[in-house]
Amino acid sequence: MRPIRTVLSPEEMPKKWYNILPDLPKPLPPPLNPATKEPISPTDLEAIFPKSLIAQEMSQDSYVDIPEEVLDAYLMVTRPSPLQRAIRLEEKLKTPAKIYFKREDLSPAGSHKTNTALAQVYYNLKEGVQKLTTETGAGQWGSALSLACNHFGLDCQVFMVRASYDQKPYRREVMRLFGSEVNPSPSTITEFGKKLLAEDKNHPGSLGIAISEALEACVKDGKAKYSLGSVLNHVMMHQTIIGQETMLQFEKLGEQPDHLVGCVGGGSNFAGFTFPFIGQKLKKNLDMDFVAVEPKSVPTLTGGKYEYDFGDTAEMTPLLMMYTLGHAFVPSPIHAGGLRYHGAAPTVSALVNEGIVRPVSYQQTEVFEAAATFARAEGIIPAPETNHAIKAAIDLALEAKKSNEEKVIAFNFSGHGLLDLAGYQQYLDGTLT
Repeated sequence: MRPIRTVLSPEEMPKKWYNILPDLPKPLPPPLNPATKEPISPTDLEAIFPKSLIAQEMSQDSYVDIPEEVLDAYLMVTRPSPLQRAIRLEEKLKTPAKIYFKREDLSPAGSHKTNTALAQVYYNLKEGVQKLTTETGAGQWGSALSLACNHFGLDCQVFMVRASYDQKPYRREVMRLFGSEVNPSPSTITEFGKKLLAEDKNHPGSLGIAISEALEACVKDGKAKYSLGSVLNHVMMHQTIIGQETMLQFEKLGEQPDHLVGCVGGGSNFAGFTFPFIGQKLKKNLDMDFVAVEPKSVPTLTGGKYEYDFGDTAEMTPLLMMYTLGHAFVPSPIHAGGLRYHGAAPTVSALVNEGIVRPVSYQQTEVFEAAATFARAEGIIPAPETNHAIKAAIDLALEAKKSNEEKVIAFNFSGHGLLDLAGYQQYLDGTLT
């Protein structure tokens, strides 16, 4: 029997998160105070984040210990996750390439997002925080934070981008089932939301707007803190357990990937999957290709500018050096709601700017076609965000077929699509654009 899955035991699960900051080719440009244009200080962030996460955000330590309580919670959400070989997809494509995918869809919340949600909630709990506010695009982050808050006993208030709130009602109900309050964004809860709805009662929303509302709700509450699902350094770091596990699994296989692929909205699943490998490439000059995939309708890395910009629409965040389409940008309501963000993580952006990460983009119809090919071959339905990584992996496999090269391709299967069937219905009916 051919081995399909490579697994790790609980004892083999990494006990530290990897921090890429010390290994970057150049120091990361610091976040700036919008008023003074000077680097922000840790105290500037204490209104919205616990001190422990602020320390991680600015840490120059290469590794940070994962608390025992978080490791125990990781076991609950099926860590370590398998690395799976897509043998039937390889056969369907008639490619000499080997295709592997990391199964982050097996989490109870359905995606990789629990890796940082559990960590963030734990650190807030340790500092006495009782409530978190947050945004969510497609609902994967909101589901993960709701699960984590339920696990550790915190209240959770979620602002869900209105386009996804309407497209994906069952993700909304997952959050409510875990005890969270879920509001469509723009909402009638915040002043910023009310302002936007007065201008357009059918506003589809965006992640930038939802972030603004979550920040406003946090600051007005006084006792709450804010939790972010992507973009910032501490979030990227928590996700690196994915890539560290994958490295161990490839060592067990006696192989090394030629291409590592992940979809990018803010950048957390891509960073978590690739950063440990990128760190090794930077230290040892390994020959490895890192592909960041985004929608053509939100071409942040392929069409944006590398400059300082706000992380939210209402200009409440510090200025971040990143690839951006402009914080006022409102993307079309594609089904990959988690990729509808105007900016990309500063760390991911810096690596793109240095030519270490290669960005590509695809149309929505292309990625759903690739997802259908994958689902029919492997029997697993991917999230619309994950579809982008699948499309790039298939293209790489077809390139290997053309050149008759036995390449090893790995992508992060960041989430399942069982709550995204409205998008698949449109694809199957021929109405998807």
